[in-house]
Amino acid sequence: MKRPLFKLTLRQKRSLAGYLWVAPFIIGFIFFFLAPMLQSFRFSVSELIFTTEGYELKYVGLQNFKYAVTVDPNFNQYFTETVLGILVNIPSVIMFSFFIASILNQEFKGRTLVRAIFFLPVILTAGVLHQLEVEDLMYLTTRDRGNIMLSTATMRDFFLDMSLPKGIIGYVIAAASNLPQLIEYSAIPILIFLAGLQSVPVHLYECAKIEGATGWETFWKITFPLISPLFLTNVIFITVYSFTAPGNNLVQYISDLTWGRGIFGVSVAMSLMYFVAIGLILLVVGFVIERNVFYME
Repeated sequence: MKRPLFKLTLRQKRSLAGYLWVAPFIIGFIFFFLAPMLQSFRFSVSELIFTTEGYELKYVGLQNFKYAVTVDPNFNQYFTETVLGILVNIPSVIMFSFFIASILNQEFKGRTLVRAIFFLPVILTAGVLHQLEVEDLMYLTTRDRGNIMLSTATMRDFFLDMSLPKGIIGYVIAAASNLPQLIEYSAIPILIFLAGLQSVPVHLYECAKIEGATGWETFWKITFPLISPLFLTNVIFITVYSFTAPGNNLVQYISDLTWGRGIFGVSVAMSLMYFVAIGLILLVVGFVIERNVFYME
């Protein structure tokens, strides 16, 4: 009997399966995205000059990056506000998404319709529909500003009566006042959490019930550990989506510099700094959450 030339262990087989799953992305990145990224870096260290035959690039080194950080009057402000705003909003989006997914996972009439309603923001953020939505929200916010302030005061009084810390109260009120954006960002995470909740084996809940576990214990010992990988997935998704959403002020500002003022080198340099910031945030967030994720073998 001939022995196989390559005998793989179970861990090696699983690693090979993982590489096969990500192979399409790696191949697509090499053939479709690597060259544009290298070209973008070339633009960021050059000055683009239009000629009768097209354009030519004049090497200027790090001048474009220096101009963006030290000369441009708005980049630093937009950059800081965008990064801090996203980091603050991620927990509220995650909590809201998980809460709505838990409700939609229950049995009730019209559940399919409610799920479709929560997915509508994904459709409404496309192109012209998003612009109309923004204008309508601005109008409604301006028209009902007095009612919003009244509701905010009522909400603050309610939480103060519960003796909650002022920091938590302020965070919840800020998230509630930004409800349209919260719903928009939560559409896909809700579906991901919902799929995870429905994939939890039913027999685990039955065993917990037989053992006399409470609903609170069942959640923390079964539900939360089994769907913890989806928290990492949703945090990464929300981070990337937030940094590239149509209403992002920094993205819009870079676009205006490119097509409005024709400052191509500087705008590409800003985009690269923005890209590096997103990458660093994803690395840090992924490393922190990954250490607390439970994977069922």
